[in-house]
Amino acid sequence: MGSYVSSMTPNDSTLAPPAPDRARWLALAIVMTAAFMDLVDVTIVNIAIPSIKQSAHASVSQIQWITAGYALAFAAGLITGGRLGDIHGRKRLFLLGIGGFTFASALCGFAANPEMLVASRLLQGGMAALMVPQVLSIVHATFPAHERGKVFGLFGAIVGLGAVSGPLLGALLTEWNLFGLEWRPIFLINLPVGVLAWLLGRRFITESKAPRAMKLDLVGVALVTLGLLMLLYPLTRGRELGWPLWGYGCMAGSLVVFAALVSYEKRKAAKDGSPLVELSLFRVKSFAAGIAVQTVFGVALGIFFLVWTLYMQIGLGWSPLRAGLTGVPFSLAVSTAAGLSVQQLVPRFGRKVLQAGALVMGAGVLLYLGEARHYGLAIASWQMALPLVVMGVGMGLIVAPLTDAVLSEVPREHAGSASGLINTVQQMGNALGLGLVSVVFFGEIGDRLTQAQVGPAFVHAFQHALWWVAGIMGAIFLLMSALPKRPAQHVEGAEQEAPAAPKEPALVP
Repeated sequence: MGSYVSSMTPNDSTLAPPAPDRARWLALAIVMTAAFMDLVDVTIVNIAIPSIKQSAHASVSQIQWITAGYALAFAAGLITGGRLGDIHGRKRLFLLGIGGFTFASALCGFAANPEMLVASRLLQGGMAALMVPQVLSIVHATFPAHERGKVFGLFGAIVGLGAVSGPLLGALLTEWNLFGLEWRPIFLINLPVGVLAWLLGRRFITESKAPRAMKLDLVGVALVTLGLLMLLYPLTRGRELGWPLWGYGCMAGSLVVFAALVSYEKRKAAKDGSPLVELSLFRVKSFAAGIAVQTVFGVALGIFFLVWTLYMQIGLGWSPLRAGLTGVPFSLAVSTAAGLSVQQLVPRFGRKVLQAGALVMGAGVLLYLGEARHYGLAIASWQMALPLVVMGVGMGLIVAPLTDAVLSEVPREHAGSASGLINTVQQMGNALGLGLVSVVFFGEIGDRLTQAQVGPAFVHAFQHALWWVAGIMGAIFLLMSALPKRPAQHVEGAEQEAPAAPKEPALVP
């Protein structure tokens, strides 16, 4: 969800819209299709993970890298993808991204072994990093300011639909086992959609560039990627390898790499004013706190969603379809609460809404923990509904208004850099959370379990992981106290409209 929420405030000074073109609505449908593909692809994989583990004989660390690898590649390339579009043309980069994403989806679908699947997911995440930043930039360049409220309202609907339909679509495709392909259709479904979007995009999307694009910072990208790999690889492999000494050395070394990144970014900013990370933003207290909230929230979501699907399908022995349907109340609660928080609650109560969201989501996690303990292996889907709805309401109160809260005190000239960084750290947090699953979940499961021991072991590990998630939500609540009491709301296009023109409502998915 964060991909589009936190990209809502590009640097408008670089996006002067041309006269309205009648084909713009077709162009919108094309980029929305790409956005939907990316959103569904993130959620669709989780539900199929147990099937991939079983049929492809993937190890625990490979399972984690199938999900974390995508998030890592996506995060590492996101800001660079946006800058490449500004320099070389957003249409060109969008077509390159969606073409590469479709090709990588084919490689995932036809992967001969888990290693090939992990590599293909890394490529897919990298291609998404080229595609996703262009989506909203193309909208800004194609639509006049007074139409953007309507357009972002549609985006909100697409984000909600992607969140609900991803797990269900993944469950159905896995359950149907089309042509005996088991989990592979979850990736292969992207092929016809991607090819059609590429062909139509080539014809109907208008090319645009930024008149003053920032330069690339490939050294920054390399240092971020190296630091994350040095942190994540030992985390995911450590348990399988018996936590060797080199793993601890590698994780400690990642801190040195991140320190080198800070030093280099300072020099880069002084030299040409286009660092990957605009360090001056961290002098803004609310932004620094918001970035911490986004990162830690990403960790919580990374842990929960992977262990949740493993718990339901491997621990409880449920089918993918039952697991997918069990999650529907959660998705609906997130979408409903997100719309309510932005439109009605935040304008009245400000930061308290986000803090309430953290407490409500934490309460939902503890409620789920109590249910899981009480019912054990006999728990039913309807008994999970209440804690999932409570969690969903809490998450919805956070995800929609958080970006505005983080950006509200950021100088306008840095809004583009700040919004790109918000999304990047959320994805990095997600990758870190997925890496931590080795410690908080698989670390509680023995290596050689009999069939009778699998269920109880996974139920116990799920409960252990929920304690971690609840603790993280508590930390998020405390961090939120540094956010502005009354976050300013960024209304798309409001700055460019004539005073007499009616302002569109702030529609954030």
